[in-house]
Amino acid sequence: MKISISKWFRVYYAKITESIAFYPAIISFGFLLLSWGMLVIDFSDWGKELKSSLNVSLKDASTARTIISTVAGAIISLTVFSFSMVMIVLNQAASQMSNRVLSSMIENRFQQIILGFYIGTTVYALFLLSTIRDITSGIYVPALSIYLLILLTIIDIFLFIYFLDYVTQTVKYETVIDRVSKQTMDTMKKSFEKINTKKADWDSLPYVEIKTQRSSYFQGFNETKLLNIASREDLYVSFLFKPSTFLLEDKICMRVYSKGKISDDTINEIANTADFYNGQPINKIPEYGFRQLTEIALKALSPGINDPGTAVLALNSLTVLLAYKLEYSLPELKMDDEDVPRIYAPYPTFKEMFKLCIYPIWNYGKEDMYIQRELLGSIKMLKEADTRSEYDELFDSLSAEVQEQYNHTIVLK
Repeated sequence: MKISISKWFRVYYAKITESIAFYPAIISFGFLLLSWGMLVIDFSDWGKELKSSLNVSLKDASTARTIISTVAGAIISLTVFSFSMVMIVLNQAASQMSNRVLSSMIENRFQQIILGFYIGTTVYALFLLSTIRDITSGIYVPALSIYLLILLTIIDIFLFIYFLDYVTQTVKYETVIDRVSKQTMDTMKKSFEKINTKKADWDSLPYVEIKTQRSSYFQGFNETKLLNIASREDLYVSFLFKPSTFLLEDKICMRVYSKGKISDDTINEIANTADFYNGQPINKIPEYGFRQLTEIALKALSPGINDPGTAVLALNSLTVLLAYKLEYSLPELKMDDEDVPRIYAPYPTFKEMFKLCIYPIWNYGKEDMYIQRELLGSIKMLKEADTRSEYDELFDSLSAEVQEQYNHTIVLK
């Protein structure tokens, strides 16, 4: 099956927007337009009158070049130093927490905007430098643009001072955990609904199986496009795997049910709605946030770091997220415009996420009284939040095990 242009664009658009260079590139282009606009004003009759009325004294071309060159060199040095700080922070986060948290740090919009402002100022200065003319009248010295450059440089200096404090804060465990937790919660609140147990009823129909186009992680699908295809062709689509699952090439990943024959073009069109690529986009799949918090806790409990306090912070954040997942989940059945169920897409249940996140933390930290006590509290709160008493057996089983180990540890002490 051929990969469609729309699918290729969708996948690479996601990668580009998550890149650390995305916002700096856009902001730099904005500064380039600003420099062009300022030069138009500088060289216009209105601009000349404005400079005369303001009694602008900057008319020497060599002085203008010196100012612009000095500013450009200084901002380039500032940019290099700021990028170096970001790289150091990312390296420290990767070594002490988890490589998976790097994506959330790279996607931090504030630091991207700051870096974009630095680069944009440099672009502005370099473009300005190319317009200086050596004539005695001084008309072609863009004085207004140069004064704006000086103002931008002052702003850059204050941004750098704030950036220093901001970067040092971002590497703190609590800051990283809080950011991942908020991203995960925001994604769940945006897409989750009250849990509905409705099941697909088209299993008795004939179906065609579709295989993966490449070996990678299943990152979901283009819901709008797939619903349109299914509604138009009167089809029903069932995905066989949950998002974030790694699948090999030519692995059967979905079934298309129909009362009649399905054309090859339609099958290819449906196959291209599924996304397979590397990465852990929390803004698309909130389960990645659960996994990252679990990894942070496990890394903190490793013998090389031995920081149960950080593990408890991650555990508490997981408890908040799991409490929300008790009542809400992504709807597994997707309806078309006429409210007809067309797509079945399985998602991890609360029980699966609880075992995936809590049990590893328990296995790593079962000898630590701090972890034992906090885990008992988390289980108790989750049990109280389970208003339907659906998972009492799960909670009671782990709670009894933790309590037994806790009592044993107290006796040994």
